Amino acid sequence: MKPEKDVRLSSPPRLSKPNGYSHLAEVGGGKLVYIAGQVAFDRDGELVGRDDFPAQVGQVFANLNEAVQSAGGSFTDIVKLNYYCVDRVGRDQLPHLREIRDHFVNTAAPPASTFVFVRDLVNPAWLIEIEAVAVVGGAA
Repeated sequence: MKPEKDVRLSSPPRLSKPNGYSHLAEVGGGKLVYIAGQVAFDRDGELVGRDDFPAQVGQVFANLNEAVQSAGGSFTDIVKLNYYCVDRVGRDQLPHLREIRDHFVNTAAPPASTFVFVRDLVNPAWLIEIEAVAVVGGAA
């Protein structure tokens, strides 16, 4: 028998109101799936969107979606996202990320998230890398 999945995404009222993420992801049951940082490589290992932030973000979210599906889940099973964005991407580009992300996440109860700017990623052509944690299986 599969364990019953119990996930609660929330934001306590005594913390500031988050903009596009939840402060807490409480998990009980289900299968915990850790997805390694995804970058803008297509299935052939070719970079998608050289110097094009929205194109790279779109490929990264497509890769995250493929990864969680391969574990038997869907994007709504993702409870935590960690974003690593190079600091040469202007903050004016971030609305593109939100728009693309919102095609994948449940915007009423978005995953807990951390977003940091970093100087560089391993490959200088990468503009963003995103890792995820999902809870897959059991009852929804």
